[in-house]
Parts: sequence; C-alpha cells; structure tokens
Amino acid sequence: MKADIRRISSNRIGLLMLFTGGIALMFLLNIAYGSVSIPFDRVIAILAGSSSDQTDTWATIILKSRLPQAVTATLAGGGLAVGGLMMQTLFRNPLAGPSILGISSGASLGVAFIMMFIGQLHFSAITSINLFGNMATILMAIAGAVATLFLILFFARKIKDNAMLLILGIMISYITSALVDILKYYSTSEHLHSYAMWGLGSFSNVAWPQLEIFIPVVVLGMALSFLLMKPLNILLLGENYAANLGLNVHRTRFFIILTTGILTAVITAFCGPIVFLGLAVPHITKMVFKTSNHSILLPGVILTGILLALICNFIARLPGFESALPINVVTSIFGAPIVISVILRQRRLKLSV
Repeated sequence: MKADIRRISSNRIGLLMLFTGGIALMFLLNIAYGSVSIPFDRVIAILAGSSSDQTDTWATIILKSRLPQAVTATLAGGGLAVGGLMMQTLFRNPLAGPSILGISSGASLGVAFIMMFIGQLHFSAITSINLFGNMATILMAIAGAVATLFLILFFARKIKDNAMLLILGIMISYITSALVDILKYYSTSEHLHSYAMWGLGSFSNVAWPQLEIFIPVVVLGMALSFLLMKPLNILLLGENYAANLGLNVHRTRFFIILTTGILTAVITAFCGPIVFLGLAVPHITKMVFKTSNHSILLPGVILTGILLALICNFIARLPGFESALPINVVTSIFGAPIVISVILRQRRLKLSV
C-alpha cells in the first residue's frame, strides 16, 4: 500500500517536472519564433544581454514585443486556470469557468463604453493615441469588472444558496451584454471593429509599463488561491458536511469569489475576454493527474494553464501568418472539444446510474 502511494506521488512529481520543462521550452519558442525570422543564437545573445547591439531591430522585437507577450501569456494562462478550478469546485459544476459570474461581461461593458459611447461623443482622440488609449481601455475594463465583482460579493453576503448565486451571475451577464448591444446598435463601424478586435483576445497588448501592474496582481491572486487549498478540499465533501467539520462556508465562498474575481478582472482588462482556458484546463489537469486533491490540482492547473496558453500563443504567431491570429480562435480549437467530452462523459455517468 505504501509502495503504491509512493509510486503515485513520484508519478505526479514527475508530471509536474515534465510540465515545467515543457513550459520552459514553449516560453523560449514564443520568444524565438514569429513572423520575423531571427537566428536562434542571436535570440540567446539578446536574452543574455551579450549581444553587441541591444538597440537593433531584432533586440527591439524580442525585448519589447515577444518577451512581454510570453510573460503575459504565462500569467494569464495560470490565473485563468486557477479561477476556473475554484469556480468548478465551489459550484460543483464541471462547466463553470472564471467568467461564470459575469465579471468578464462587466469588463466588456467598460470597454464598450469607452470605445463606442465616448467615440460617439466625438472624443475619439482618446483612443487615437496608442499608449493613453490602451491605458484608458484597461482602466475602463477594470472599472467595469470591479463594479460587477462588488455586486456579486454583495449578493454573496445575502444569498446562501450557490445555485441562486450562479443564476444571479448569469443574469448579470445578460444585463451587461444587453447594454453592450445597445452601444453597438448606435455605434459606427470603426468603433465596432475596434471593440470586436478587443473581444477576440490578445496577449500582445501588454507592454512592460502595464506588466508592472499586471504581474503583482495576478501573482497575488494565485498566491491567495493556495491559502484556500484546504477549504477547497473540504468543499468537495459537500457544504453541509463541510460546515459540520467547522468550515465557515459563507466566508470561504466570499474569499473564493474575491480571488477569482481579482484574477478574472485584471486578466480580462489587460488581455480581453480569453475563452476556454479557465474552463478546459481544470479538466485536462484532473485527467492527467487523476486526483481531486487541490494540493496537487492547484499547482497542476497553474502549470497546465501556462503551458496551454504558451502553446496557443505560439500557434497564433506561427511564421506564415501575415499577422497574429486572435488568441480566442486558437483557445477555442483546443477548449471546445474538451468541453464536449465533459458533457458526453457526464451524460454517460447519468445513464449508467
């Protein structure tokens, strides 16, 4: 028995190490390859700081475009995966994701407001200046997401039933989507195009100045999730049993929603609404590691989310494409089959019962 436990543990440690190695490889490939061909030895020299000319075009592409993009993909993939796992555990719903409570929709409303409503008032100069326009979009997305998060947290204090809270989140998504549709109806084609491009998601809109905000917030959100590891394991037993074991279910739910909300809000604000990563990665991790223990799943989903985000970003920027594909196009190709398989597996389980 002890030998079997040691073998399982060593297998999982081996998988974590394998995923870590895969992340290192994909991170380097994300930096080395793209629409502009750069010799691999020059890539290494530039990253090591030993290149003879750090101001040349290749150094600019690597240090100011590809490297921050790879860092953004790394953090976004890990953060969304953690949020998805916590939502699926909290609501005991395999199809729950980090955006299930409408926080992404709130960010979308904020972006729609500045891109379409402000544009209609002829203040389009705001969005014509790249840096200020990008920061204005990010700030409005954060404002919309945080406003929705506070609304959800308010309801979470009043409503004890998770199913009712989930329905409320979905209703908030419908309301914000309706408001966005009103803005779309009265908007110009130019502003509609800008909003549509933001909605397709991208890891390339975050430069080093924005990463000074993005990195600490996402790292803080993922660190908070590890403090919830034990409560998440207890919630797997059911809320009534968890309460009998002494867990404050109401407070735990509040902190799970707060942590997920922080991650979802900032990632959506900086990268746009990235689909399927938060929904699909927890299922991939559970299938690979064959466990429901969050002490294994949390580091597992982070590594899997990072790896999948880097793979998707690499595919989107493969040489041969005139410009990078929208990241949601690639994540949908990976994520949709996984969601379909989850639905079919759940149906088979019900039929077998």
